Amino acid sequence: MDQLVAYIPLLLRGFGITVSMALLAFVLSCALGGLGAWGQMSKWRAVRWLVMGYTVVVRGVPDLVMILIFYYKMQALMNLFTRSAGFERIDVNPFISGTITIGLIYGAYLTETFRGATLAVDRGQGEAATALGLKPRQTLRLVTLPQIIRQALPGTMNVWMVLTKSTAVVSIIGLSDLVGVAIDAGRSTREFFWFLLAAFLGYLLITWVSQQIFNRLERRFDRGFSDAR
Repeated sequence: MDQLVAYIPLLLRGFGITVSMALLAFVLSCALGGLGAWGQMSKWRAVRWLVMGYTVVVRGVPDLVMILIFYYKMQALMNLFTRSAGFERIDVNPFISGTITIGLIYGAYLTETFRGATLAVDRGQGEAATALGLKPRQTLRLVTLPQIIRQALPGTMNVWMVLTKSTAVVSIIGLSDLVGVAIDAGRSTREFFWFLLAAFLGYLLITWVSQQIFNRLERRFDRGFSDAR
């Protein structure tokens, strides 16, 4: 237990890295999910097939495999570039590689979530808004988008929870996140239980706080729609 106290600063730093990675990857996945949802509903077949291929491939491969492939492929491409340009070797940052990979993975899941939420909105409401004189941008901002967000919130929350837990896998490529610090500290002290328990509690804290935030957002949207009726 005394050894755990000595590692608290490193564990807190690892906790911060985990939260930062999860947030950045989530922002990236939301952006990719929005683009993917648009692509799946595109009138161009090539775009629809491209998005379908992205979602099928990414969702069909384990997160660990994707993280390893992306990291080592990025390193190989970086080495090729530095050799051809005459620069010294540059190592790929595990944080950047892991963030991009997790964003790509869960962007595929959010593609389906956002697409389903968009299709759940009655098109007649947009037509009614146009009939009332609203411009397309006003219709999107005031009528369509709030309903899409409301429909997508539960699925988005689930993706966020799974995404957050998936950041633990990135420690395999050398990232000193919460799990990475816990494993390294356990190896040094041979007290794996306490350090892994600290990681367990850290992830539990993240998911609990996230649950409260999403619940509040859902209540806010539900209250807004109830007042509008």
